[in-house]
Amino acid sequence: MKKKAMIVFFCLLLVLILAFSGCGRPVVRDDDVDRPPEVGDDWPGSVTMGTALAGGVYFFYGTGTGSLIDELVGMPVYIEQTGGPADNMRLVHQGTLDLGMITMGIGYQAWEGQQGTAFEGDEQRNVRAMFPMYSTYSHWWAHKDDGITSMRDLAGKRVGVGPTGGTPGTYHPLILEALGIEAEPVWGSLSDLVASHLEGQLDANSFAAGLPVGGLLSYASNVGFDHIVMLPIDGPDRTAVLEAFPFWEPATIPADAYDFLDEDLETISVFNWAICHKDLPEDLVYQMVDAVMTNHNRMMNIHDAARETVPGNIQTNTFLPLHPGAARWFEDHGYAIPAGATPID
Repeated sequence: MKKKAMIVFFCLLLVLILAFSGCGRPVVRDDDVDRPPEVGDDWPGSVTMGTALAGGVYFFYGTGTGSLIDELVGMPVYIEQTGGPADNMRLVHQGTLDLGMITMGIGYQAWEGQQGTAFEGDEQRNVRAMFPMYSTYSHWWAHKDDGITSMRDLAGKRVGVGPTGGTPGTYHPLILEALGIEAEPVWGSLSDLVASHLEGQLDANSFAAGLPVGGLLSYASNVGFDHIVMLPIDGPDRTAVLEAFPFWEPATIPADAYDFLDEDLETISVFNWAICHKDLPEDLVYQMVDAVMTNHNRMMNIHDAARETVPGNIQTNTFLPLHPGAARWFEDHGYAIPAGATPID
């Protein structure tokens, strides 16, 4: 009898496991008060999101956003560390990743297969826009004792520029070139570049991300707030950069973003968007966008950069078609879709 009772127990347990697993589909959480979704039969069992290497805002923002989607939509999101926006565009286009994060400058190059870029003749047209994220600010810094106080002082110096597939790794060498500054760019993850800077193997460092940049905070805490100098991009130099790269915009890093800043710092910025593969189910994308766009306070708990993760910033996308599920969400909530972002087949 005891053996028979055990068999019955395990059979019941198996039935319960299958019932709550949704036969391999995502399970809707009972504590989801924002949106009671119905899981579609065409939903995948999970999705993968491309972020960037550890140390930058993409990694923290993406990991937190993935957890939020997992909780509120019932869709497990696995995080893939990549080189950044360029890698994410390619991998989402190829279908290797379901979701990704990009800056719109690189997104434009990839969508158009723009000449003179790494995407020349290779249009990435399987990618669709999901929701606006935040502005990426160009940061440049050095040790105060090294006598570097401006971009022009970087001539002849070894300068960290971030990973090869990322926004700084793509644009910062081009910015130096546009300004006629003959520096030696050094690529790598932000954490590695910060370590190299601390060891004296770099003369200066740079990165582009939302505020604040963790690697910059790490460097400042190691050398002391009185020993770091931030380099502005302003005046004629900024004008030249914006003429060369029109997707960048004039921007200001406010003094309260970093304890070591005594005043606002003039620089440039470019907006970031979340993207997905065009073949993801419409209802799934709708509900993922809903989870992010209707939980601003929770997004702010993920990273301060999410202060700009609001529906009104849909206007920052002028060329990348929205996924139909994303477009439906914005229309349902009264936001006009820019002409260039209208969904396509």
